[in-house]
Order: sequence, then structure tokens, then C-alpha cells
Amino acid sequence: MRIHYLRNTTLLIEWNNKNILVDPMLGVKDSLDPVPNAANSIRNPMTELPLDDAALKELLSSLDAILVTHRHRDHWDVTAQAILPKSIPLFCQPEDESTIREQAFTQVIPVVTTVTWENISITRTGGQHGTGEIGKMMAPVSGFVLKEGNSTLYIAGDTIWCEEVATALDTFRPDYVVVNAGAAQFLQGDPITMTAGDVIKTIRHPAQPKVIAVHMGAINHCYLSREALRAAVAAEKLTAIVPEQGEWIQLV
Repeated sequence: MRIHYLRNTTLLIEWNNKNILVDPMLGVKDSLDPVPNAANSIRNPMTELPLDDAALKELLSSLDAILVTHRHRDHWDVTAQAILPKSIPLFCQPEDESTIREQAFTQVIPVVTTVTWENISITRTGGQHGTGEIGKMMAPVSGFVLKEGNSTLYIAGDTIWCEEVATALDTFRPDYVVVNAGAAQFLQGDPITMTAGDVIKTIRHPAQPKVIAVHMGAINHCYLSREALRAAVAAEKLTAIVPEQGEWIQLV
């Protein structure tokens, strides 16, 4: 298994000759309006994909499945909706099924609890996309656990550190967990994705997963940088994988 980290939370997972694209945000730099009620008005995404047109076309033609954790536009943008192949399996949370079908995708598979595809079990987990009223407004969001044989990957989704994340770690004991950091925040309220402290709690959890931290450097209300996260983790004498855009991560 290996992961090609593209941008924000967009990942290509290569697993036993199957290619799964997670949370595709495929538009060009500046193609989306800024997230409102933020401390700046920078357009999104703030960076280009680390793929030229030919490489993107090759990636699209290689896909076996798509996984959308939730439909916020930095995980499922209008470009992805337009250019992704419409007839391959697309896994999502049940709340998003009807909308994605309306976008002309024909093999939409809502994951209520667990489904099995190509010998890979896909289990949906919970999360909290912030606290208080903001957290309620940002819901629903989901994480997903992918398991085949002795290999387990947990994609936590847009969530802060919370009981649902701890429970997923305890239940599935993943080899790796992908967490959405960036400490995304509006002008009011607490962060709605993981802070450096949340990432450190994940690393320290007794399940001892190897942590891959993404969701930084591409969206205007994400204020935690890769450099700051690496420094915070190192200061605690811990380790995490904090990839740059375009980086390949070899897992198992």
C-alpha cells in the first residue's frame, strides 16, 4: 500500500493494484471563492495540484473507486464533479448519496456501517467537525476505515480530537491514521479540524497508529502550517508523517 498525497485532503491510495481517490478537490488554483468569515480573503485552493494536465488525465483513467468523506467543497469541488468518471464505485456517507447521484454518478454506495469491495472492508466512523453550534452546522461528517487482511488504514475525516476518534482507534487499531489538521477556524468559535495538540493526542493514543497529517497549506481558513505542526510534534519528541504536496508515502 502507498499513498500519493496531492493537495489538502486529496489522496490517491494504491492498495493491491486498486486505485482509490479520496476527497477529490481537482480545480486549479484560485478557482473557488474564499471560505467566508475567515481572517483573510484568499481564494481557494491556494496552491495548484502537483500534476500537469497529462498526469491528471492518466490518474483519472487509472481509478477503480472514489471515496468522499463529506461534500464540503474543499473535499468535493465542482471540477471533481465534472471530470471524474461517472460509472466507477463511489463510496460516501448516507447523507450525501442523493446529491451525488444527482451529479450523474451512477454507482454511489452509501456506507451505513460496513461494505466490502474487492476484498477491502470499508467501515464508516463518526467525528466532530468543531464544537458547539459551529460543530452542529458543519455536520454531518464521517471517517472511514479501510481494512484488508492484516492492513488497516483509518481516514479520520474533518474532525477534531474527540471520543469518536478515540473509539475508532481503540476498535480498529489501524496501522496508519490520516488526520485532517490545519486548525481550520472561523472568526468565531474554536477550530473545526485538528490542531497541533489534537494531532499530538492522536499520536499518543494507546493504539499507537502511525499518523499522517494533511489539510494544510491549501485552504484560506487553515492557519496551522506544516512547518509549525512538525515543530510542535518534534518538541514533544514524537514523530508524524507531514507530507508535502505531491509526495508519495510508502505504507505496508
